[in-house]
Amino acid sequence: MRLSSVLALFRPALPLILGLSLGCSLSLLMVSWTQGDTDDSCRDEMGNGRLFLGRGEAQRDSRDGGVEEDFQPRIVPYHKDPNKPHKKVLRTRYIHTELGIRERLLVGVLTSRATLNTLAVAVNRTVAHHFHRTFFFTGLRSPKVPHGMTVVAHGDDRPVWLMYETVRHLHQHYGSEYDWFLLAQDDTYMQADRLSELVGHLSAGQDLYMGRAEEFIGGEEKARYCHGGYGYLLSRSLLARLQPHLDTCRNDILSVRPDEWLGRCIIDYLGLSCVEVHQEMTYRYFELGKNADPEREDSAQFKNAFTVHPVSEPNLMYRLHKRFSHIELEWTYLQIQQLQMQINNLSDLTPEGKSGVTWPIGINPPFKPRTRFEVINWEYFTEEHIYSCVDSSPKCEMRGADRADVNAVLEIAVERLNERYQPQLRFRKRRLLNGYRRFDPTRGMEYMLDLALEAYTQKGHSQVIAKRVNLLRPLSAVEIIPMPYVTEATRVQVILPVTAQDQDYVGNFLDMYVMNTLDTHDNVLLTFLFIYDPFDAQRVSQTDVFAGIKAMIGEVEKRYGDVKIPWISVKTEVPSQVKLMDIISKKHPVDTLFFLASVWTEVNADFLNRCRMNAISNWQVFFPIHFQEYNPAVVYRDQQPSAASSSFASESLRDGHFDRHVFDEACFYNADYMTARTKMAADILDNEELLESMDVYDIFVRYSGLHVFRAVEPALIQKYVRRACNPRFSEDIYHRCVLSNLEGLGSRSHLAMALFEQEQANST
Repeated sequence: MRLSSVLALFRPALPLILGLSLGCSLSLLMVSWTQGDTDDSCRDEMGNGRLFLGRGEAQRDSRDGGVEEDFQPRIVPYHKDPNKPHKKVLRTRYIHTELGIRERLLVGVLTSRATLNTLAVAVNRTVAHHFHRTFFFTGLRSPKVPHGMTVVAHGDDRPVWLMYETVRHLHQHYGSEYDWFLLAQDDTYMQADRLSELVGHLSAGQDLYMGRAEEFIGGEEKARYCHGGYGYLLSRSLLARLQPHLDTCRNDILSVRPDEWLGRCIIDYLGLSCVEVHQEMTYRYFELGKNADPEREDSAQFKNAFTVHPVSEPNLMYRLHKRFSHIELEWTYLQIQQLQMQINNLSDLTPEGKSGVTWPIGINPPFKPRTRFEVINWEYFTEEHIYSCVDSSPKCEMRGADRADVNAVLEIAVERLNERYQPQLRFRKRRLLNGYRRFDPTRGMEYMLDLALEAYTQKGHSQVIAKRVNLLRPLSAVEIIPMPYVTEATRVQVILPVTAQDQDYVGNFLDMYVMNTLDTHDNVLLTFLFIYDPFDAQRVSQTDVFAGIKAMIGEVEKRYGDVKIPWISVKTEVPSQVKLMDIISKKHPVDTLFFLASVWTEVNADFLNRCRMNAISNWQVFFPIHFQEYNPAVVYRDQQPSAASSSFASESLRDGHFDRHVFDEACFYNADYMTARTKMAADILDNEELLESMDVYDIFVRYSGLHVFRAVEPALIQKYVRRACNPRFSEDIYHRCVLSNLEGLGSRSHLAMALFEQEQANST
């Protein structure tokens, strides 16, 4: 088997996002170009009982003088009145707000008290998260509102009244924020991606009433209303024009069905009828028969439907969602294959020719390093072990997510081989001989596998063969996660706990604090927390162990007249982080941003800004992993350290490590800590020693429900120090402290050289 043929086996395994993104970028290749007058405008209007005109007819009607015209931008000139004082311009927070860009689609689901906890929940779980905003409108609210749903209760169960209040609510609260509004019943299954794509191709500036067109009772008139069971689209401009007539429609139009009432109101006062086709875009729907099985529906009308109605029970809603998900997956794979064929055919026109097409087709080519420092290393692994460990060990056990990933890759490799060569050959994995993987940030995770395979022929003969295959797990959709708005102007309250054993390091901390915050006028405050043990607390009137530190604080306050550095004295035998924060928390407002520091920390502007950005009130807390210098006695031994390595510049990162066992530094808001501490109160009643067995990190992990962000922080650098591990803390905290001291001695190469030199000295 040739290597190139093996590589081609894995082309269909590309992620769904690939086909979609390539479809957008290469969509011009599939356009049928036509010649015509470029000034012609396309429009639709109702005439002769027909709701959509062909392209040629629409162009002729436009030339004859259509009702609608192309949008012309209106330029608003800026005139500054010299007689008025200058006023500071307040810029909006987001660009789309300033430019007047609206969200595309808002979905409103009409439900009832009886079906809110059944069908409405099924709608919410299947498609609501695919839309930007989904509301559920009901007459009377149920005693128990389902979690995660935005329910609006109007207080009246009458269907027409519910429709009236819903339309009025949408225009009043969201008429200026969205371009399109989709209204549907809770017994309607909606294909969210297709509906979003539909509104993305429609012009938002026109009045449009789009859905399944139905005749009124009697069927005498040509106008149609949109059936509510299949959903219908209302444009923002139509909603704005309809708003003044809603009260009149409510009083004058008598109807039992809310969709008929709305359609009659739009027709009578706006002169618009429901359309199924607009701007060559068709609103597709499917009527589900009684006792229908979604798995057996195979018609083109079903597969292309945007909405399906009626859905009688929640289980049927989930089955429909599963069926349409499979259909979308099949279409995506087919589109990927077609795009790969197009790329392959077009490669002849490129300067590189066929040789310029990299595998897999459509995926970014492998990263090419410019220097030897940018080379991406391959990791070697077997089914049981991996030979690139976090702690620099030469070999460690394959477990957790790594093991699951390797098992999945092996299964996919054998599966693709069988798909390629059956029925002539059938393969079964014996074992993995060698495995290599590397993460390419431009394309994804690459694998190179040497497999021992048992190959079976159709006649039953078998033979063990060794083959090498390459696989790629491409990067899928890159998602921008919405985060609350934060700024770098927030004041940071630095809390520094100090014990008698740590006071020798306070001088360096204070010097760096003065240089990086006071001299630069940064918005930072500092509070000292002096921790006295019972013996020192009794002698504080005669001999204060922290007298020297208090004198240094006084010198700083004298030098900077407007600066005050307060301190708080605490007496305790076990300086638990939680006990100390309880004291600090009560003395500060709830909106205070705390930075819980240590005496070995060097405060600088870069880290403080990241503290402000990564700690988000009621959303996220930040626990940075500081970089600590190795023990100079082990790293340099008899040599003197260079000036670059002795400074706290980026060069010092080569003689240290990120200490992932220490959780002393933290950034969080006081309100978040108080909320988590309140939830912990019930557990303290049963176990009073719980406060001493936990630190602030444990409090947020167990009781807050917030995002606990833990990441390396290059700007938070510490000199080497051997911490005093208190055995009275919990076993977990004590164990982390011991590991921090051990790993902080030096790297494996440094320790090996020190042992080697010691053995050489002993042998002589």
